[in-house]
Amino acid sequence: MTTLKVDETGGGSEPASGSGTGHAGQASTPRPSSTAEMDRALEVLTNHKTAWAAMEVGGRIELLDRMRRDIHSIEQRWVAAGLAAKNAQPRTMAEGEEWYSVTVLYRTLRLLKRALEEIARSGRPKIPGPVTKRSDGKLTARVVPGDWKDRMALLGMRADVWLDDDAAGGSQGIEQAAFYHAAESAGSLCVVLGAGNVAGLVPGDFLCKLFVEGQVVALKMNPVNAYLGPLFEVGFRSLIDAGFLQILYGGAEEGAYLARNRLVDSLHMTGSDRTYEAIVFGTGPDGAERKRTRKPLLSIPFSAELGNISPVIVVPGQWSTRDVQRQAARLGSWLVPNSSSNCLTPRLIVQQAGWKERAELNAGIARYLDAMPTRKAYYPGAVDVHKAFVDAHPEAQQLGKPRPGDLPWTFIEGVDPTNADDICFRREPFCSLFSETALESDGVVDFLQKAVEFVNDRVSGTLVVSIVVHPASLRDQAVRNALNQAIEGLRYGSVAINSWGVLPHYLSSTPWGGYPGHDAYDIQSGIGFVNNPMMFERVVKSVVWAPFQPLADPFLAAPSNNYLYYRQDTRYQDNPSMLNLLKLVWRAMTIRPERRNQP
Repeated sequence: MTTLKVDETGGGSEPASGSGTGHAGQASTPRPSSTAEMDRALEVLTNHKTAWAAMEVGGRIELLDRMRRDIHSIEQRWVAAGLAAKNAQPRTMAEGEEWYSVTVLYRTLRLLKRALEEIARSGRPKIPGPVTKRSDGKLTARVVPGDWKDRMALLGMRADVWLDDDAAGGSQGIEQAAFYHAAESAGSLCVVLGAGNVAGLVPGDFLCKLFVEGQVVALKMNPVNAYLGPLFEVGFRSLIDAGFLQILYGGAEEGAYLARNRLVDSLHMTGSDRTYEAIVFGTGPDGAERKRTRKPLLSIPFSAELGNISPVIVVPGQWSTRDVQRQAARLGSWLVPNSSSNCLTPRLIVQQAGWKERAELNAGIARYLDAMPTRKAYYPGAVDVHKAFVDAHPEAQQLGKPRPGDLPWTFIEGVDPTNADDICFRREPFCSLFSETALESDGVVDFLQKAVEFVNDRVSGTLVVSIVVHPASLRDQAVRNALNQAIEGLRYGSVAINSWGVLPHYLSSTPWGGYPGHDAYDIQSGIGFVNNPMMFERVVKSVVWAPFQPLADPFLAAPSNNYLYYRQDTRYQDNPSMLNLLKLVWRAMTIRPERRNQP
């Protein structure tokens, strides 16, 4: 049974998820699915959900192998379509960003296949590193590096998944792969409302629902990137032909129809908290009243990965002038990818007020961005969001030389940390803008304690937080202890040390989602985790470590040839042969930093 076919010449419509509204406007997109088409798609899935729940592991592995082959046939068109929609040029970092989505998909398919093979052999996915119990009772499982190739490809990086203290499964070890150990099931149907910004988020979400949670999926593409839907129909036709996946189109109206259909057992979305609440409670005064009185329109389970301010805590230390310059380039670069339209883009830098390098770090960030070519503000609502922040902070530095349709890189320094209602702390700016604030403190240990309290209690969102810390600082036992306490105390689903939030997402073996404990009445960054190929239960957070100054940094925005690294990483994640690994390492070492950025 194939997915419903639709006319590709129609216009867009209002997004049902994402951090903005409006039309994609850059590419031809399929028309919205009709009510009859949505009904037929749900009937197809309903008729096949029991077969999917009962399918042997070997059959699932065959489907993953077919997907990998089919993705080969669309990957070039996928990258070209993304560049065209965002008015970006090939052979630039923007091309690398599009390859990133394909890379993460291949990595996810490979990790899922490995997990299923291990389930077939021993009943659960193998955890590649040690499992330890912390003093607070939480279990930690080392998931990166996964093997010696990971050690070479991810030089100096490691990642742990923190699990609740109830996650131990007695003599069987950590609880994993609950779906594969459950009693016979009639199956279930999940509607996935796809992300509109980063293409790789979409298959990541529905593959997790299918292969980790055992649900068939009706995927509704977001109108912002619905132009990718016909390509996904080809790349995932093995699932579609078998009746386990259907792809639909449309905006808020179609999303609401699917969400409230009697055949649907659960929902998942990647987008904004405003969209989530609109689906659960409705909009306007009536929706607000339903939320207040706890009378939601929706009663089925609804998982979500939502927005975040993604703060970066800069630990003060003895930094050299070169350290300041390099970290300014890194922090500035983290704002650039995908025109800053990412839920993991840092929106707030938190520093110590008295640190002597603070002013120079801020100045270095501004200089770096001022030389960076601007990007098209392609994501709906970006211009209005930018205006709201600049209106609130007219002192904002607007950097670069924006062309028509672009927004400037924008940096707001010195936001008052005592103003809890400042827009910079409460709203995610889904545009090319971030801010900086500074906390008064008595030394590094005190700063870390106050920074954790600040980002936990004053800053919106719980998805991902970063900490930048010089290795020399960690030679001080008191600082090292304070850092460990900070990692433990941060209420975020991912904590990235010396990296931005892209790393825990890229690794794919680190579950991705908001810190657990939220519900529809205080949704923050969502409920549940995706990117969980080791199929852990009761995830608390992921903690990822990277070098303070990596030997090669493909995330820097200035190099002219880093797109070649992303092309090769795609080949390596698809086929992790020794030859592809050596080519990847060579590409990493030949990334060419430049004094002057190229358009």
